[in-house]
Amino acid sequence: MTKKIFFLSILVAVAMAFVSCNRSTIFSQYHHTQLTGWEKNDTLTFNVPRLSSDMKLKAVIGLRITDAYPFKTICLIVDKVVSPDNIIDSDTINCSLFDNDGMSKGRGVSCYQFNCHISNIQLMKDDSVAIHIRHNMKREILPGISDVGITLEKIQ
Repeated sequence: MTKKIFFLSILVAVAMAFVSCNRSTIFSQYHHTQLTGWEKNDTLTFNVPRLSSDMKLKAVIGLRITDAYPFKTICLIVDKVVSPDNIIDSDTINCSLFDNDGMSKGRGVSCYQFNCHISNIQLMKDDSVAIHIRHNMKREILPGISDVGITLEKIQ
């Protein structure tokens, strides 16, 4: 009986490991911002290494924001530089973070996680990409933003 329970628990653990893995994620990285706030001229850079095959990728910006953030939205400028051809693509992203009643659209309690989709990226074998993100808000220093990240997922 104990062998059956042991075998069943191993089988369940292996099944959970396979289900929990996200094989479509190619790159995921976050950078912390300064405690005093994210400065307008502080560009965050994410360097994605060279790819081993051609891929179309969904790019998502992740934001972690505290209750100290004073606005309902955030405007971000995202520059993608694909090497070795140095092709530059720029996007202006407006992310809605709170509804009209001030309720967060993100997940969390005192620190909220938001995901904002940016345009898809088509990369060829041996391409790499550098993604630069900066805010484009009227305030020079944005309080309440603790982390900014990028996740790239392979589109099947």
